[in-house]
Amino acid sequence: MKRTDRDEYSVFHSKLTRRVCGSVALSVLTVTALYRLLWKRRMGDVIVWFLVNVLDMSRQEAFYFYSDHFRLNKDLFFCGAVFLVFAMMLWQVFRGMSRYFSEINRGIESLLADDGEQIHLSPEMLPFERKLNAVKRTLAERKEQTALAERRKDELVMYLAHDVRTPLTSVIGYLNLLEEEPDSPPEQRAKRVRIALDKAYRLETMMNEFFEITRYNSQQITLSRAAVDLYYLLVQLTDELTPVLAERGNTVALRMDENLTVRGDAEKLARVFGNILKNAVAYSDPQTEITVSARRAEQDVIIRFQNRGEDIPAEKLEALFDKFYRLDQARSTGTGGTGLGLAITKEIVLLHGGSIQASSENHTVTFAIRLPGGEL
Repeated sequence: MKRTDRDEYSVFHSKLTRRVCGSVALSVLTVTALYRLLWKRRMGDVIVWFLVNVLDMSRQEAFYFYSDHFRLNKDLFFCGAVFLVFAMMLWQVFRGMSRYFSEINRGIESLLADDGEQIHLSPEMLPFERKLNAVKRTLAERKEQTALAERRKDELVMYLAHDVRTPLTSVIGYLNLLEEEPDSPPEQRAKRVRIALDKAYRLETMMNEFFEITRYNSQQITLSRAAVDLYYLLVQLTDELTPVLAERGNTVALRMDENLTVRGDAEKLARVFGNILKNAVAYSDPQTEITVSARRAEQDVIIRFQNRGEDIPAEKLEALFDKFYRLDQARSTGTGGTGLGLAITKEIVLLHGGSIQASSENHTVTFAIRLPGGEL
């Protein structure tokens, strides 16, 4: 428990202690007063005075009445008075406690009501008020997270159904043409088979990436961490993309220390850098250079991928790493992938304990990745 919490609870404890001690002190004073009245005969004088002046008894009759009914039973009356005094004291204490319980009960009812209103208790119960409001906020946040997860699941199913249906429809369409036109020219049949096969491969890639992102989300991926030669890894990936780069007239420039290393899973990091490079090729202007730079920042390494292309609005930059998200131009051209590549990239980077950000200005799109450094 924090010191502030202890201080706040001490206020409630002090008030409760003062209430109990005050009731006990008042009871003791009352019992003392009764003792002095009964045992010092002052109560007898009061009773005799009452009988004479109120009930019109003679003084002698009043004295005998007092002696017969009160004096001989003085101990019994005293015990009864003491019992009554302490009973009233306990009643006062329990009444105060029940007020606190009632407040807590109202707070719990407000907690269950989920009405968005703050819970308010008496000042001395401030720590309980804060705890209840903290629980209420936590429940509201969890409810919101659950609703968000449900919406994302629905969106995931919707996007998956849409993106699967498109290539699947093409495959079925071309296979139907092959079946309906068995005598079509061999060149036309070969073209249709090739297109259907490409669509089937695209469908297979999409399903593989979908299951991969699901595994990352469920924390079922383990990393084989080791020191990775960053420069050598990027050279390999650039060589693999040479045909795609040549088709658009793009080039890749690596600007970093050749001895720079990061600590991580080489296979998973190759997937990260490959996804970003493919994204840069797909969205960069033709005949432009894609720059990859890296530098050490304390214990980490920062890798930047920059390409020339259309600026991406800020609201779309936030969504780049969402599942199935693709820029509008990617949905209408052949540049778009499955919409899962950058989502998988982010999950891998986070799994390495790193971070990834995207920015866009002056027709330059930049992806910055921060990863733990390592030594070979």
